[in-house]
Amino acid sequence: MSDAIDGLLKILDLEKIEHNIFRGHSPQVGWQRVFGGLVVAQAVVAASRTVEGRAPHSLHGYFMLPGDPSVPIVYEVDCIRDGTSFTTRRCNAIQHGRAIFSLSASFHIAESGFEHALPLPDVPKPEVLASETELRERFAHLLPEAMRRWFESTNRPIEIRPVDPMRYLGQAATAPAQYVWLKTVKRLPDDQNVHNAVLAYLSDMTLLDTALVTHGRTLFDPDLQVASLDHALWFHRPFRADEWLLYAQDSPNAGGARALTRGLIYAQDGRLVASVAQEGLIRVRPAAR
Repeated sequence: MSDAIDGLLKILDLEKIEHNIFRGHSPQVGWQRVFGGLVVAQAVVAASRTVEGRAPHSLHGYFMLPGDPSVPIVYEVDCIRDGTSFTTRRCNAIQHGRAIFSLSASFHIAESGFEHALPLPDVPKPEVLASETELRERFAHLLPEAMRRWFESTNRPIEIRPVDPMRYLGQAATAPAQYVWLKTVKRLPDDQNVHNAVLAYLSDMTLLDTALVTHGRTLFDPDLQVASLDHALWFHRPFRADEWLLYAQDSPNAGGARALTRGLIYAQDGRLVASVAQEGLIRVRPAAR
């Protein structure tokens, strides 16, 4: 598992190839397209490397084309504004001469001010939930083939502990909400920029699946075409991505083959550390209608 984290840190350490231009790579693990969370994370890294002394607080991105994992991604950063309190950057991810993703990011100086946040939901703690190893031993043989292949892959950088894993066994439809604990499988460096990038990476995990919960479907259903269309992330407070984070997710709307999903990310001590919103495509493939 440590190899997975080392690999993640390596692909997040972008190569600088020119002023405000960086190059990133994808893990060669047989994926047909680049994981959206990786593109978001690498774009955050690229934008952050053009800013000093300010932390990102707001990210808004659009996915325009699926990424090709067989070739590098070039990230071009446009320094829009350097203000007294806020810094604005735009970053385009480019492959084959075309933009596949565009990010707008805002950075803010550290300031004190009013404080409030919604409380941590009352859900079981990760220590009392089954580990991925235990879940594999109990349920892997009951899962559909595509889900089983993903579930049996052990070299992943993020450990996921769903509060309600039974929904993946074809249980009846439930409300469009779910709770998932996540963290890296190995300790990360103390650099907050690394933790920000890793959180951006994991913020795209399980989110669109929340829109399918209420329909009794999953991302692994072969008759569905599922893809992230946009992604918004707000950082609220410092955190560590190598300690358990609760991802409280819901989907307030689906229609027109699109679904809106939202998430609140909490540290285990109850601090709300980030918020996420995403719209995605959830389409039944034409041949399956």
